[in-house]
Amino acid sequence: MSPQPLPLSAVEQAITRDTVRRNWLFSTPALVLLSLAATGPLLIVLVYSFLTPGKYGNVEWAFSLDGWVGILFTRDIFDGTLGLADAHLKIFWRSVRLSLLTTMITFGVGFPTAWFIATRPPKARALWLFLITIPFWTNLLIRTFAINEVIRNEGIVNSALIWAGVISRPIQIVYTDTAVLIGMAYVYLPLMVLPLFAAIDRFDMRLVEAGYDLYASRWQVLRRVILPIVKPGIIAGSILVFVPSLGAYVTPRVLGGGKNMMIGNFIELQFGQGRNWPLGAALSILLLVIVMVALLFYVRAANREVGK
Repeated sequence: MSPQPLPLSAVEQAITRDTVRRNWLFSTPALVLLSLAATGPLLIVLVYSFLTPGKYGNVEWAFSLDGWVGILFTRDIFDGTLGLADAHLKIFWRSVRLSLLTTMITFGVGFPTAWFIATRPPKARALWLFLITIPFWTNLLIRTFAINEVIRNEGIVNSALIWAGVISRPIQIVYTDTAVLIGMAYVYLPLMVLPLFAAIDRFDMRLVEAGYDLYASRWQVLRRVILPIVKPGIIAGSILVFVPSLGAYVTPRVLGGGKNMMIGNFIELQFGQGRNWPLGAALSILLLVIVMVALLFYVRAANREVGK
């Protein structure tokens, strides 16, 4: 008897398995290279965080937890006792506070902007989106210096206020937390507008009309109809703004000066003038963990919205 031919579905499954196996085989070198390039530096930084600081930078290959302890505590140079690192805590609090404020400001400005763009005709909508993305064509450092020229003592803002008679002498804005906040809000605003626009663009405007037909006020329609539906865009924009704000380096360095450091500047200081590579590595890993927690929060929130 001749063997029975396999069902067509079984043949297709076998071909699919062979194709998948072949694709994985071909992509293995690229996956290995990407894995090494992505995880290799992180592993080096993780190992450095458990080593002893060298006298002139670098590390000594001796196990030590001083890098992790130095995140929250400082050791007295005379008797070696540990004390709370108030300066470190201030830098952490400044970083988180400014990042949260930047996220809220960009949302407050970005939501009306995204709503305006999404409710324009298609041709005008494309033009407005083009204008929103123009800042990405310019280097971050150049944009930061542009904001510096606007808010410095002899800048546009102070000159206009003096000319209008509102103030008699320039207001000190540069080298303050306010300057850093203004700079980060300006730099990261497009990262909030674009996800909000994508969410609002899919919004069914008939739901707003239905809310008005049911005698809902503008505030009730916004709070109970619009915001819950565009919530995934709000979460995505918030993550895209909060994460880079938390690790910002250029903007705090230019607008905040040396005394208004954030975590990114503090890490650079340890690898540079501080010559404490284990502490800088531990701070880098800590920043990575905070970012991962924020991303996990976004993924869980997004999955919760999909499951509804």
